[in-house]
Amino acid sequence: MIMSKQKPLLFFILFLLIAPLSMVYGQSTAGDTLRVLAIGNSFSEDALEQYLHELADAAGKKILIGNLYIGGAPLSLHWENIQGNKNAYSYRKIAVDGSKSTTANISILTALQNEPWDYISIQQASPLSGQYETYTEPLTGIKHFLDSVDAPGVKYIWHQTWAYAPNSTHPGFANYGKDQQQMYKNIMKASAQAKKRFHFDVLVPSGTAIQNARTTFLGDNLTRDGYHLNLQIGRFIAACTWFESLFREEAPTERYRPEKVSAEAAEIAKQAAHAAVRHPFKTTKIKVDKQEPVIEQ
Repeated sequence: MIMSKQKPLLFFILFLLIAPLSMVYGQSTAGDTLRVLAIGNSFSEDALEQYLHELADAAGKKILIGNLYIGGAPLSLHWENIQGNKNAYSYRKIAVDGSKSTTANISILTALQNEPWDYISIQQASPLSGQYETYTEPLTGIKHFLDSVDAPGVKYIWHQTWAYAPNSTHPGFANYGKDQQQMYKNIMKASAQAKKRFHFDVLVPSGTAIQNARTTFLGDNLTRDGYHLNLQIGRFIAACTWFESLFREEAPTERYRPEKVSAEAAEIAKQAAHAAVRHPFKTTKIKVDKQEPVIEQ
């Protein structure tokens, strides 16, 4: 790394060494609320910002969700922003009571200070999600930074994202020969390597859950543009996967489902998530009794 890139990081490390722990991490609080922060992009928006809080509430569980959002952000950009302590993120927050707020121009460090987080999630940008060689350098730096500033007991999540629809026009689909199965296989291999090498505590297999649901009558109707999730059933499947990964129990879809998601589709979401948590790196064919629902975009 050249000196011009070293200086911001050296000053930043000096700040961390002299700052009190409460300033670096945030004040600890008592209670049974689970606090989850994603360092992500639009795929963490799809998975976390809609329905996860509602599922937790239906199960009688308290959760606070944060998402550090930059559209399309890859790991390399997150690492660059950490080194410069850049105020580059839209910080979306869902409070325990379900109220939502957005704060512009926030750094990763500032968000880490904002709450005593229990989990911090990291993910790769979708076009690179099946290219492990793009993970190693930035993820090494990101994990080292997080380990140096987070309080003991914080757990790290790798968010495994999903393959594109077969008709996706996303330019990054060319990385996989515009083949959904090839993209899925590459994501599985890369996410397994990341979990093992970087010692993630939890893997949230949204990618496999979506692939599982594609084996049902829902088919490839789970995205709204070929890569971002459908605002109803697509996002609900991801939320069910997050719920079970965090709370170690199946999502309470009999107590909560989005208005435009049928009971049959909600059952698929729960089963697809459950199978993915049990077998995160391979597709499971899901079978349910059903009447085909209308797929809402």
